[in-house]
Amino acid sequence: MGPSPLLNDLRASIRVRNYSIRTEQAYVSWVKRFILFHQKKHPKEMHDAEVVAFLSHLAVNRNVSASTQNQALNALVYFYRNVMGNPLGETAHAKRPVKLPVVLSRDEVALILNELRGTHRLIGAMLYGSGLRVMEGLRLRVKDADYAYSCLHIQDGKGQKDRIVNLAPQLHVPLKVHLEQVKLTHQADLVNGFGSVFLPYALSRKYKNAPRERKWQYVFPSYNLSEDPRSGEVKRHHIYQSTFQKAMRRAVNGAGITRQATPHSLRHSFATHALENGMDIRTVQQQLGHASLETTEIYTHVLKRGGHAVRSPLEDIYPSLTS
Repeated sequence: MGPSPLLNDLRASIRVRNYSIRTEQAYVSWVKRFILFHQKKHPKEMHDAEVVAFLSHLAVNRNVSASTQNQALNALVYFYRNVMGNPLGETAHAKRPVKLPVVLSRDEVALILNELRGTHRLIGAMLYGSGLRVMEGLRLRVKDADYAYSCLHIQDGKGQKDRIVNLAPQLHVPLKVHLEQVKLTHQADLVNGFGSVFLPYALSRKYKNAPRERKWQYVFPSYNLSEDPRSGEVKRHHIYQSTFQKAMRRAVNGAGITRQATPHSLRHSFATHALENGMDIRTVQQQLGHASLETTEIYTHVLKRGGHAVRSPLEDIYPSLTS
């Protein structure tokens, strides 16, 4: 599909509401796929029945997960409500399966961190040490680190919420050393006519010099300059999420861990280990940025002995089973 006025309207609507570039890209992609699925039929000629048919196709023929199906539905609900001005009716969301998080032991976390190298080790340590989501860690700015109070200021986290989390004292020196290298990279970019960084909420128009100031630079800048997808300006973005995911995968394999551990497992492990250490569950909730306490309570299930505090009768018959 070529440039579409409707898709341009969708992009404009999303930007007015300050949604992230990732949300914009996902919503535009789903609307494109929806139109292509119906042989490029104009959206004004389609409504609930066509949306249901598309979602059924995703579930039955494409075998997508419930979360992916719900994302597609959210995109189409937004599109018809805010762009077409013709809201959809009640369309049921796919029921997401309840899964317990993959929690690593302290020894496993240490093995993984030892397998990570350079900047990736520091990222992993901060995700585990502060219970950050991956993108929260990668989007940190230089100004967000407060060494005096050993904390990080998380700006515009999930749900566009800000919060303050701890910064492990063990990371003060490594982080300062790392930021000195970031400073040199930024200075070199400025000399070469670059050095600008993306700022949210049109702050770059309000504060003309802010995009080039050191305090606004990313803590974990990308190794390469790239073109901003919205402005077209060449800037240095943060490290891509996929880059760290690949590094984490190599570290997990190198550590000999056979479970499906991902970067998010470091956040799960932080929460579980914090509760083990006696931290109040509401403090853990605030640290993680959960809107509901029920979300945080899932980690209490991981702490229960045998999954549900069940003591196997085999322990009475065979204290130790050897061949």
